[in-house]
Amino acid sequence: MFGEGQAIGGRSMKSMTGQLLVATPALKDPNFDRTVVLLVAHEPGGALGVVLNRATEVPVSEVLGAWGGLARDPAVLFEGGPVQPESAICLARMRTPNQRVKGIHQVTGTVGTVDLSVDPERLRDAVTGIRVFAGYSGWSPGQVEEEIARGSWFVIDALPGDAFVERPDDLWAMVLRRQGGIMAAVAHFPPDVQLN
Repeated sequence: MFGEGQAIGGRSMKSMTGQLLVATPALKDPNFDRTVVLLVAHEPGGALGVVLNRATEVPVSEVLGAWGGLARDPAVLFEGGPVQPESAICLARMRTPNQRVKGIHQVTGTVGTVDLSVDPERLRDAVTGIRVFAGYSGWSPGQVEEEIARGSWFVIDALPGDAFVERPDDLWAMVLRRQGGIMAAVAHFPPDVQLN
């Protein structure tokens, strides 16, 4: 990882790891329509995130056995993004901020990525829950910054519970509404403006 002000490609860039990318109505890619993406890595080599609000109907326990016991409601797999949908990325919410737990790599505050090769029972006392994502969202160097500059994404600070909400379908509007002002108004933007 790199810190604030590190030069990348001749420009200064602050890491957005741990922040949310919230799709604006201008984003026309159906893979990201009304999505909320948590950036789990943002480095000189690009960015990687998971879509937080696209639940499937497949139970975590059906695919990952014992990990299902740690999954938060809804305890199903989520579509993390269009890249490598056969791979899995797991997020955990730790009980204590900045807690060091073997098998968890901190992303921000109490949220970290989980090494799914560890025994889930070893993590039971350290986490309040997990969420598993099939696939991920990825950007090449400079790509996410270009998309933000074009108006495709709002960059918003994540709250610890954003990745673990019980009603993921409501997350897009919920995150926008809590910003207030014009962003709160965007939360009421109709999915299809032609129907308005």
